[in-house]
Amino acid sequence: MELEKNIALEISNAFTELFNHMTEPNQIQLEITKKEFQGNLTFVLFPYLRFTKLNPEQSAQKIGEYLLGNSQYVDNIQVVKGFLNLSVKNNVWVEFLSQNFKLKNFGHNTIGKGKKVMVEYSSPNTNKPLHLGHVRNNLLGYSIAELMKANGYDVTKVNLINDRGVHICKSMLAWQKFGNGETPESAGLKGDHLVGKYYVEFEKHYRVQVNQLVEKGIEKEVAEKEAPLMVETREMLIKWENNDAETISLWKKMNGWVYEGFDVTYKTLGVDFDHFYYESNTYKLGKEIIEEGLKKGVFYKEPDNSVWIDLTEDKLDKKLLLRSDGTSVYMTQDIGTAQLKYNDFEVDKSIYVVGNEQDYHFKVLFKIIEKLEKPYANGLFHLSYGMVDLPGGKMKSREGTVVDADDLLNEMFDTARKKSEELGKTEGMSEQEKNKLFRMIGLAALKFYILKVDPVKRMLFNPEESIDFQGDTGTFVQYTHARIRSLLRQAGENWQTPLASPQQLHETEIETLFVLYQFKEEVAKAAETYNPALIANYCIKLAKTFNRVYKEVSFLRETDEAIKNQRLQLAYMTGNTLKTAMGMLGIEVPEQM
Repeated sequence: MELEKNIALEISNAFTELFNHMTEPNQIQLEITKKEFQGNLTFVLFPYLRFTKLNPEQSAQKIGEYLLGNSQYVDNIQVVKGFLNLSVKNNVWVEFLSQNFKLKNFGHNTIGKGKKVMVEYSSPNTNKPLHLGHVRNNLLGYSIAELMKANGYDVTKVNLINDRGVHICKSMLAWQKFGNGETPESAGLKGDHLVGKYYVEFEKHYRVQVNQLVEKGIEKEVAEKEAPLMVETREMLIKWENNDAETISLWKKMNGWVYEGFDVTYKTLGVDFDHFYYESNTYKLGKEIIEEGLKKGVFYKEPDNSVWIDLTEDKLDKKLLLRSDGTSVYMTQDIGTAQLKYNDFEVDKSIYVVGNEQDYHFKVLFKIIEKLEKPYANGLFHLSYGMVDLPGGKMKSREGTVVDADDLLNEMFDTARKKSEELGKTEGMSEQEKNKLFRMIGLAALKFYILKVDPVKRMLFNPEESIDFQGDTGTFVQYTHARIRSLLRQAGENWQTPLASPQQLHETEIETLFVLYQFKEEVAKAAETYNPALIANYCIKLAKTFNRVYKEVSFLRETDEAIKNQRLQLAYMTGNTLKTAMGMLGIEVPEQM
């Protein structure tokens, strides 16, 4: 049902007949009526007064009266100055319900049909476990991918593993020096936690060395470069790039520990990937492209053999691409990875889900690819999201002041158990069913809390607030779905039969149907703006609206069978829509709660 288009056509006809003026239907914009006024849709007359030659109220009144006499869709109007508020006929909503309540893909669009999109997210370093910042990244990336799928795009979800470089060598060197052969098994730690422990250990010893050099009168900046641990780290990186057998063996062993740990966290978090890229495989291709750029004159060499690009004319700066010793930098790797991704999938759009601390990096990366005249240059997009802060300040991995993802997830599950048992919601359930429910509730609380915030906004993660199961939370949406499923189980199966004739709707039912009608547009808008928060807030709006219906009208006690069935169909459609919408956020909804 294309309600706005049909009403716009009728308004266009009104202009022709009343004012002898042709206004194309696609030029007529309708807005959702504000809550404080009567109606569903609003037509704003002010831009059209030059055609009507009447004042705003007269113009609105005249068009409104025309619609009351001629429209198939409008049955009531309200004129507020130059605003014409339109109420949609009861039978239109009933028809919408009967046509859509069983539709499996309700809300899905075909906007992206035939187009390929790649969403790159997570992108962890193999020197530490995933933390709260990674959680926001993973949840955003997964949800964006699901939203793109819902709009018809062919989506590939990829994870670029940062598995090489100075930061990786820091953990390797620290384990080599201070680890005494410790393994995940001997330490009783997940592999990623063990490696992260040595990243922190490196920083602790390194800072001692830097301070010692500073005390000897060496400038801090020089001390940071000349501290023995940092010198050894750079030497290890050169050995790694030269394929030194001992260094490669250590690198493979420690990265293997980390991957096993990551897999557990990803599975628990409920995110997945279609393809993995590893910087260890992409940096060499990046070097080849640097050579290509040198030949084209896009890049230049300094006397020390380092390679640069000058972007000052583009209001950026000069950027290092290869160090004087020939080793790569992040930019080199990202140039290579962009090429490899295009070679593999030839996507129309490549979305990088990376925090806004890397905004400048991506401006430079995209500008370099543009200057290299790559065919995929125009399809690159950086989904920049705000960092996550704690009440005590910014997280710092090297100092160990992070909220660990695994600890956070376990805390959410424990809190879900405690809250559910306090409310007596688990009576009659087996221990296995309880554990499944607690994990579902805990994950929903965490995911919804994070995803309901606009990605561009920096957010404060308050653990106490995130596990509040009241208000605008994922748990509230889950509970509404569970309530609907319980209602339908009690109702049996007869309500699914088509209605012989439309029944009158209560005003809260019309309100709910209008919110359901808006779902398809919200899904399109959320994908277009890369903003899952639109869907999270839609879920709250729909759940609240349906709960008003639940309070205002009878379902199972309704004596008129046709009205009862129509209401149950509305409940069914609402439940399915909540399930679909929450699925786009990567959130499951329980059958009972």
